[in-house]
Amino acid sequence: MIGGGMDAFIGAVHRLALNMDGQVELVAGALSVNPEMALASGRQLFLEEDRIYTDYKTMLEKEAAMPADKRIDFVTIVTPNFVHFDPAMMALDKGFNVVIEKPITFSLEEAKRLKAKLEETGLSLLLCHTYNGYPMVKQARRMLQQGVLGKIRKVYVEYPQGWLSTFLEKTGQTQAAWRTDPKKSGKAGSMGDIGTHAFNLAEYVTGLKVTSLCSNVNIVVEGRMLDDDGAAFLKFDNGATGVLMATQIAAGEENNVKIRVYGEKGGLEWKHEDTNTLLVKWLDKPTEIYRAGTGYLDSFASHNCRTPAGHPEGFLEAFANLYRNFVLTVRAKINGETPKPEWLDFPGVEEGIRGMAFIENIIESGQSDTKWTPFTV
Repeated sequence: MIGGGMDAFIGAVHRLALNMDGQVELVAGALSVNPEMALASGRQLFLEEDRIYTDYKTMLEKEAAMPADKRIDFVTIVTPNFVHFDPAMMALDKGFNVVIEKPITFSLEEAKRLKAKLEETGLSLLLCHTYNGYPMVKQARRMLQQGVLGKIRKVYVEYPQGWLSTFLEKTGQTQAAWRTDPKKSGKAGSMGDIGTHAFNLAEYVTGLKVTSLCSNVNIVVEGRMLDDDGAAFLKFDNGATGVLMATQIAAGEENNVKIRVYGEKGGLEWKHEDTNTLLVKWLDKPTEIYRAGTGYLDSFASHNCRTPAGHPEGFLEAFANLYRNFVLTVRAKINGETPKPEWLDFPGVEEGIRGMAFIENIIESGQSDTKWTPFTV
């Protein structure tokens, strides 16, 4: 693991998720840019002393020199956006598969270079768009793939948060500070942090691609350097239209992600407040309620259910589903086997490139007087 020490948030989430199936062991780490914090964090996690590193370059060099049966199989990168690209490229160069937090890189150009390196090495990459890991999100995707609603006409996706309703970065709060700093976060604030989740969810569930957008991106809290609020009209490659909203100044909201998709015959709805439920609404009959853990789900959904019906599965389980599918795929490739389609169902470099293109296009559109901006990758 690179980053994710005691002073971080998302590193602990990754460790809980990767431990859930007993298929991954954390054996090495460069867990902080602060050497003392890196050492203390490694010791707290009971890593062997000679595999606690104070910088990622040393870690990757030394791990690559170890015998194949001892060195790491993959590296998880849980650093701020500006420290994604270099360690990912170096890890691939050293022969290590990569798990990386979103957005995948600091810029679209970096994402394209990372894709080229991935293709060159033949290794695997997992991009942590957590919401893809929920069983009922996968159920929705499969139902739309099978055409149960007919041609898709309308997509609504939203991600409201309220945690940046005040000038929190001024207080020294670490998470707020780097996410609102263009030198560490990139071109976008809320659109990079959570807008990319909403965008990815819209494309993943529908299987469609955005072809153009018209956005309004705002800085609401005075003194903030990056956007904390925004929305966009979307056009998709099948002629459908959509609306995307992502904001971090919706006071009182937590992480209430929600998607609605409407086709010729009906619509479906999934929301993060009730992750085990998928609503399917029909034009000519009552609404159907699909529930996680039940026997009538598609194999892609049931593969990612962990408990019997009625037992809530949440954020950690969704995260763990991403890790499990990635690990099953990596192990199959190492053994010269073909991964099952259900295992390959995790976000990777292509989704990373689309996410970086979303950031660049939505900021460009928000700064433009032109009504529609073509979605370029």
